[in-house]
Amino acid sequence: MANLGVAIVRQYESGVVFRFGRLHNVRGPGVHFMIPLVDRMQKVSLRTVTMPIQSQQIITKDNVSIGVAAVAYYRRTDAVKSILEITDVDRAVYEIAQTTVRNVVGRSLLDQVLSETETLNKAIKTVLDELTSPWGVYVQLVELKDIELPQSMQRAMARQAEAEREKRAKIIAAEGEALSAGKLAEAADVIAAHPVALQLRNLQVLAEIAIEKNSTIVFPAQFLDSARALARFVESESSPLPHALTDWHTHTGEAGQGASERTQP
Repeated sequence: MANLGVAIVRQYESGVVFRFGRLHNVRGPGVHFMIPLVDRMQKVSLRTVTMPIQSQQIITKDNVSIGVAAVAYYRRTDAVKSILEITDVDRAVYEIAQTTVRNVVGRSLLDQVLSETETLNKAIKTVLDELTSPWGVYVQLVELKDIELPQSMQRAMARQAEAEREKRAKIIAAEGEALSAGKLAEAADVIAAHPVALQLRNLQVLAEIAIEKNSTIVFPAQFLDSARALARFVESESSPLPHALTDWHTHTGEAGQGASERTQP
């Protein structure tokens, strides 16, 4: 219909009109009438374009080869520049985005690529926005969406993470032992000051064992206490006997001596 002098521009488009090959004006959304065979309209979409950047092998600053894929979001803000300043703006944005991703990631360490992804995204976006601004393009967002590591590097990182977790576990266990040792020392002081507390603790242990399993438990603590009490009782009962025998012998000897003295002339 443009050749017949009528052109329809959609809401998300902008129409650049050329008259005899020279830039004439820019038409907005709606129906526009042009001079047939004289005016030619080229439509430019102003919507945001999603551009995936294929994975590429990149060597980081610490000489590790990784595969990096990304995605970029951009839109044309100046329809005239996007036509006059460059031949294929979409292809140009893709190529410059792929090169920028490789350059920015290549200047970074592997740990930075894995942990500081947000910083790299902002750096890539800033570079792309500066390079594509003369083409009438605004880069809205760039994201590194996939980072592929070599198998050997994955195994090394897994071992490192496992060693780090074991280190933390041992430190936590050592701290727990130190705290428990202090509490046990305090408990020992309390039990030493109050011996009955030990007996209460024994009863508590018996109650806990009885709850877990239905079985008969022989606890030697009471038996040993009873044996000690019986030994003390026997000792206390048997100790007066030697004294009584000694007194009896002494009394008998004195009586015999008195009788012998009375029988002498």
